[in-house]
Parts: sequence; structure tokens; C-alpha cells
Amino acid sequence: MSQPMVPAPRGRLPLRRRPAVLLATAAARLIVALKPHRIRRVLCVVRRGAAPATTRQALAAREAVVAVSARCAGEGCLQRSVATALLCRMRGVWPDWCTGVRTAPFRAHAWVEVDGLPVGEPHRPEEYRRMMVVPAVLPEKRPSEGSPEGPGGSPAAETSR
Repeated sequence: MSQPMVPAPRGRLPLRRRPAVLLATAAARLIVALKPHRIRRVLCVVRRGAAPATTRQALAAREAVVAVSARCAGEGCLQRSVATALLCRMRGVWPDWCTGVRTAPFRAHAWVEVDGLPVGEPHRPEEYRRMMVVPAVLPEKRPSEGSPEGPGGSPAAETSR
């Protein structure tokens, strides 16, 4: 992405917590090399079965990723956001993973958010237009006009017309 930023302050992470973070960061490095639709597909598969993350959980994962990776602490927003989401998933939860753009001036960015608010990011929620999202919870499917169930929700509603 093209979000220039000052590297985030890097804290120290205890040795016993580093392996999971390094694994998430390495996996993210491989995933971000994929085309965008494949990144989304991989993340959709990975998030299955996870509970929605809290802001505290997502922020702790982001801080851990930034602590072990200089790339993620700097301008590597795509890798940082993917690694944060993967680390959250390793802990049984999933934040909303987002990519978006703004036009004045043009910038692309990737981040994680919880309840519609970016986690650990300096920008305001409305600053970027979200282009791709892998949400924590799948939206409920509603019967459509063209489905066999019709708008009434049952096959009987369709045949009674």
C-alpha cells in the first residue's frame, strides 16, 4: 500500500511469545505476495470458526507484530494488517481486515478494525473508503427476489401468488 508513515514505536516482546508472532509475520509475508482476490480468499478461509475480536485483542496482536518486524513497524501496512489478523486467528478471534483508498491525496492503506474503528491506526474511520473487507462475522443471508424461497422466506409464499 502507499500509506507513508513514521515507523511505529517498537516495544520488546518476551521470548516465549515470539514464535507465534514470527510465524504470523512470515505467513503474512507470503500471503501479501498473492493477487488481491487470492489474499481475500485465503483470509476468508483462515477466519472460519473464529469469534469476533475485541479492540484490546486486536491491539495486542498489532503491537506484538510491530515489536518483532521492522517492516510491519514501518510502511508495510498490508503485511502488518495481515499478520495482525493471522495472529488474532491463532488466538481464536478475528478482527475485520480492511483495505481502502482515499483520493485527496491518493493513498492506499490496509488495516484491521473492530466495531468499525481502526485499531492502532492514526487515521479517522471515514478517511479511507473501504474497498475490500474480510469481516469477523459473515452477514446474514437474506432470501432474494430470484431465489426459490422468494421474498416471503418460504416456498409456500412463492406458490400462493
